Amino acid sequence: MSDNLTIVDHPLVQHKLTIMRDKETPTAVFRQLLREISQLLAYEVTRGLPMTTRRIETPMQEMDAPVLDGKKLALISILRAGNGLLDGVLELIPSARVGFVGLYRDEATLKPVQYYFKVPEELDDRLVIAVDPMLATGNSSVAAIDLLKKAGASNIRFLCLLAAPEGVARMNEAHPDVPIVTAALDEKLNDIGYIVPGLGDAGDRMFGTK
Repeated sequence: MSDNLTIVDHPLVQHKLTIMRDKETPTAVFRQLLREISQLLAYEVTRGLPMTTRRIETPMQEMDAPVLDGKKLALISILRAGNGLLDGVLELIPSARVGFVGLYRDEATLKPVQYYFKVPEELDDRLVIAVDPMLATGNSSVAAIDLLKKAGASNIRFLCLLAAPEGVARMNEAHPDVPIVTAALDEKLNDIGYIVPGLGDAGDRMFGTK
């Protein structure tokens, strides 16, 4: 569908995603699985990070060993559901800087409404990974990337659990320079903007609010 779209079809990712889709899966299990999947997806979204070498001494001898280069990357959670992915990625990359973009979807217009924005400094020198479980209409994701670019970010990647074709197309149209990494590209959006077959509202299922 798009050169910018990467679907992580690893068996563990797909197995865990199936359990999350099941409407009988309880909140605690859903939350734990989201953390686990986010770590697996993080391997893919951080592929190609710049590297350099550092001189170290092993118990056997000295060597020039590979280490990450450049400023610490920035993880940006698109609130509120993005926090579920954020927690898992942070376990893998605990030194990352963290920011938050607060957006909610107006259920009448399906348009995003901003209520919070706090991000690390020097975004222009960092790899920025924006996280949100669902890429549905794409409106909130596009709005979040708009804000990050205005704050100076130029190297951005987008990580989500599920994507709809409509959301991928919207992101590619607005931000063709932003790669998308997801666990699944679902069939479509329904008439109220939810991904089908999907897994319902990720935030509600994660926090037990519905």
